[in-house]
Amino acid sequence: MLFVLLTMVVSMLPWTSAAQAHGTIINPQSRAYQCWKTWGNQHMNPVMQTQDPMCWQAFQANPDTMWNWMSALRDGLGGQFQARTPDGQLCSNGLARNDSLNRIGAWKTTAISRNFTVQLYDQASHGADYFRVYVSKQGYNPTTQSLGWGNLDFITQTGRYAPAQNISFNISTSGYTGHHILFVIWQASHLDQAYMWCADVTFS
Repeated sequence: MLFVLLTMVVSMLPWTSAAQAHGTIINPQSRAYQCWKTWGNQHMNPVMQTQDPMCWQAFQANPDTMWNWMSALRDGLGGQFQARTPDGQLCSNGLARNDSLNRIGAWKTTAISRNFTVQLYDQASHGADYFRVYVSKQGYNPTTQSLGWGNLDFITQTGRYAPAQNISFNISTSGYTGHHILFVIWQASHLDQAYMWCADVTFS
């Protein structure tokens, strides 16, 4: 009887299986990761509503978006990222449960220069077929405009990366100033699983 009760309790706890545990861009921080890192230990603190209203609305909409920042994957896109991800749903990777990440507003930004490094933390060390990197166009305003494919400049596509928990690659840009969205697609190596993230940056 005790074993049955323990089994029921364990089954009710939130968890992430090996198949679901992956990663995210931690530098510059993706939106979900930034909210979790900043507010995860104090997500009930009412000051979040005034100090970080975009994270506050995200926690109100669905706390799981932040708790499972490493698991925002989609299966079987076959590289058809644009065709199968509508405008306005890029930051959520087309996942309804993460729709709060698409909200327009003053998301906290990471300061970067024209040449910067992108760092992926991959909990399960699956490696990458490639990364695609985009930056929102100069003149696009992330605080007032929804993000669509037409708002993005394609910067580069990387090569393959062997399985590792930490993968970093350098990006070179020019002509960007102020607040932009860095949009990154990670095509994982082990299966046809794609991740898409928005990271808010300020070019100095």
